[in-house]
Amino acid sequence: MDLYDKISELGKRRGIIFPSFEIYGGLSGFFDYGPLGTTLKRNLVNKWLEMFVYKEGMVEIESTIILPATVFEASGHIAHFTDVMTKCKECNEAYRIDHVIEEAGIEVREGLKPDELNQIIKKENIRCPKCSGELEDATVVNLMFKVDIGPYGRSVVGYGRPEAAQGQFVDFKRIYMSERERLPLGIAQVAKCLRNEIAPRKGPIRLREFTIIDYEIFFDPMSPSYTGIDTVKDLRLRLLTAKAQVSKTSQIREVTVDEALKAGLIGNEIQAYFLALSIKYMEELGVPFENQRLREQLPEEKAHYSKQTFDQEVWLERWGWTEISGSAYRTDYDLSRHMMYSGEDLRVFEPYKKPKKVKKIELKLNKELIRKDFGSEANRIINLLSKSDPGVLKKIFKETGKFEVPGMVSVYLKKQHVNFDVVEEEVKGRYFLSHVIEPSFGVDRIFYSILEYSYTERNGRIILRIPPDVAPVKAFVLPLVNKDGLPELADEVYRKMINHGINVKYDDSGSIGKRYARSDEIGVPICVTVDYDSVKDETVTLRNRDSWKQVRVKSDDLTSLILSYMKGEKQFEELGTHVEKSS
Repeated sequence: MDLYDKISELGKRRGIIFPSFEIYGGLSGFFDYGPLGTTLKRNLVNKWLEMFVYKEGMVEIESTIILPATVFEASGHIAHFTDVMTKCKECNEAYRIDHVIEEAGIEVREGLKPDELNQIIKKENIRCPKCSGELEDATVVNLMFKVDIGPYGRSVVGYGRPEAAQGQFVDFKRIYMSERERLPLGIAQVAKCLRNEIAPRKGPIRLREFTIIDYEIFFDPMSPSYTGIDTVKDLRLRLLTAKAQVSKTSQIREVTVDEALKAGLIGNEIQAYFLALSIKYMEELGVPFENQRLREQLPEEKAHYSKQTFDQEVWLERWGWTEISGSAYRTDYDLSRHMMYSGEDLRVFEPYKKPKKVKKIELKLNKELIRKDFGSEANRIINLLSKSDPGVLKKIFKETGKFEVPGMVSVYLKKQHVNFDVVEEEVKGRYFLSHVIEPSFGVDRIFYSILEYSYTERNGRIILRIPPDVAPVKAFVLPLVNKDGLPELADEVYRKMINHGINVKYDDSGSIGKRYARSDEIGVPICVTVDYDSVKDETVTLRNRDSWKQVRVKSDDLTSLILSYMKGEKQFEELGTHVEKSS
């Protein structure tokens, strides 16, 4: 039994995490969180919000899970959010084709087209892993769940969101105004997302329904600095650059944040700051620095919107280096696309101290030709283009030579439909589209990583060394025996801790040794034992989960001492007077 199997067994037995709808046989890609798992998950999210949002003076929103198709046409998800699959002709089992090839011991380069993947399958005679049957040719499938919004006959096509970020982009203008029109502006969202994965086979690492934290940090591309950068400049990062991967050395480069920025390894100060914070966050959750790395994505791996992307990876026993977060420089891609498709001006205005004469791009439409070529759709196209940013349109035409009309698949404007002039005029300020840095975190993967790195065994007993500040239960209150007034006194202690907001449980079932073992197994940092001395001198014994050491403290000081320990303000040995007792 490997570590994943041990954690899976513990998760089921102790109500931490387990497969969904088990009584009906379950379905890959879906997991439920039990009482302990739900609290642990919430605690690690709250810790993230504290570190990344509240202390940075940023904001959090909540948007809908289902969005109309137009949003995903604009974002590029309908065109780009795809995987390549194959099916067995014999048993009908579906696979991601790159996974089948990798399982056959052949390295797959990112970005290969279906025909190229088919050639590998045929050349290497790769068969179905389940029954050795022949595999079908590769097909491209979109991974979003499609839904009808509204009654049949009048429904609008929509999709379950595969990421939370589009909520921030479509809400940007309203949030920007409500936050007093300031940049940089970070907008976070903790969200349920849906991805119709072809064949998820990695437990909670690859899910069809999962929790994500998307954090969109909007900033002026002319001012990409960040005020907090000096606080992290000496923090160390372990970088696996794209250059090192291409050269096949895969050598980790350990540098400070300051060194990474000066060497151009990370191209943006805001991105560097939050990458450093991401490493620190996982360290505080129990994942050692040396078991983390930042892998720069290769050009063919990057999403269609990304200028530079880093995957934060941690080492897991069964799966090796596993991505738990990603940081992408999304430029102005998303806002420009939503501005184009919606016709809403999403630019930011920065006033000048006094007017300036500037050169600007002016769009001139060949309306006669547009009406000739597009007939009844011409007026809609003209209205759409008149609300679009001329600079963005010129960039698209320069790069592709055409422009796909929003909402009209494979209908393109060509260069002869538009002209761009440069004019000079006096302006009172400048309009610009904010650029975006996006740190994005897979909460379920972080959750599993915590379990793997906290799982230990001692003297045949399981101990979850979950960091105290995120542990689902902070303390067990235990009467030494169930007589002589000890249960009543223990209940008073329990009630007092509950009333001070400490998540604590009362346990009087079985011997004291068995209760200690139970608390260790679910990661309870401290046990509070009420014994006969407690009746005499109003003290209790605290037992530490990790060291099994014990100290004696006054009952009146208990809640403040527990809270100090959970916040990391005191070490366990500082809480009281050491006592020698067996565990």
